[in-house]
Amino acid sequence: MNATLICLAVGLVLGLAGAFGGFSAFAIVAILGALGFGVGRYLDGHLDLADLFSTERERAHR
Repeated sequence: MNATLICLAVGLVLGLAGAFGGFSAFAIVAILGALGFGVGRYLDGHLDLADLFSTERERAHR
């Protein structure tokens, strides 16, 4: 298992533990799952945060 899958699972489990029932529980689990997935992708080196926050001009000069 890589860090992406582990962090995704942790985010989903935390979401389930933090909320039970209804649409709000679904939303919390989805948000925490996405957050866990993003952290895992970053830890695996598949997500570069500099690309998310750089401007088009900065990308053209690379």
